[in-house]
Amino acid sequence: MKAMVLDHTNDVSTGPLRLHDRPIPVPQAGQVLVKIHVCGVCRTDLHVVEGELPDIPSPLIPGHQAVGTVTQVGSKASEIKEGDRVGIAWLQGTCGHCEFCTSGRENLCQQAKFTGYQVDGGYAEYAVVPARFAYPIPPIFSDEEAAPLLCAGIIGYRALRLSGIKPGQRLGLYGFGASAHIAIQIARHWGCQVYVSSLKREHQELARQLGAVWVGGATEMPPDKLHGSIIFAPAGELVPPALRALDRGGTLALAGIHMSPIPSLDYDRDVFGERVIRSVTANTRQDGVDLLRDAAAIPIKPHTVRFPLEQANRALQELKAGTFQGAAVLTM
Repeated sequence: MKAMVLDHTNDVSTGPLRLHDRPIPVPQAGQVLVKIHVCGVCRTDLHVVEGELPDIPSPLIPGHQAVGTVTQVGSKASEIKEGDRVGIAWLQGTCGHCEFCTSGRENLCQQAKFTGYQVDGGYAEYAVVPARFAYPIPPIFSDEEAAPLLCAGIIGYRALRLSGIKPGQRLGLYGFGASAHIAIQIARHWGCQVYVSSLKREHQELARQLGAVWVGGATEMPPDKLHGSIIFAPAGELVPPALRALDRGGTLALAGIHMSPIPSLDYDRDVFGERVIRSVTANTRQDGVDLLRDAAAIPIKPHTVRFPLEQANRALQELKAGTFQGAAVLTM
């Protein structure tokens, strides 16, 4: 099979992914083999490729927003059958018995395995996944529409939940890439007023098209106090102004897996008034199930840009530069 393989982490400007011919993996007990149709390109992939996450194995096939068809089912994998269309997301395995797994917080399991980071992912023509971590894809979505939902969508959904935002309240979004452009559609469906801060003019325009009531620069103060906010950009310097924009009792959710250092905070100005900072760590399977159900009901319409598998480096370069709207997907 063809796969874009990371042999050594490096800046994406160097084109660190190389096209290789690899053996098609064989599903083990509890796993299924998926013929990949498309795979979304995520900012987390960028952090992996550039070595910003710890303990990256080598060689590695990145990618964790893959959609395809099951072509082989391993033993003890009764949840999925051949021919099913499924999605492969970030969380690919947990221990199942620690205090986090048994209390509905499997995203915090210290033995969790993550697709395209600790195990090979979806920048390839085939991938394996445990059947219980494969998501049935609602028929309303094309493969290309479904791919960004599997991380950008799921993490945006979890971030909305952790922000504590309620229908009718004011929500702030900082950074307006793949995840935020899905989160705004959910928030608007809930009846929230959405305020967007973003550097890129094209991202600001998309935010307006998707119903933002206010759009400003990255650190510009919105005209109204916000009940909850989410920072999607991996920029720690956004934390102080985002806290200052919150109303008393508001929550700021940090949705990235990696963020640059956060500057010092002034307690009276930035934090006092029971303002809350919460990080968002991966997702549970239930987050994925709930997101796909609600996304189909709304329905969410992701904005996507196609790249052939062989142009994965270019897709990551353009993601880093912020030159496209919405989400990039690799086509096989």
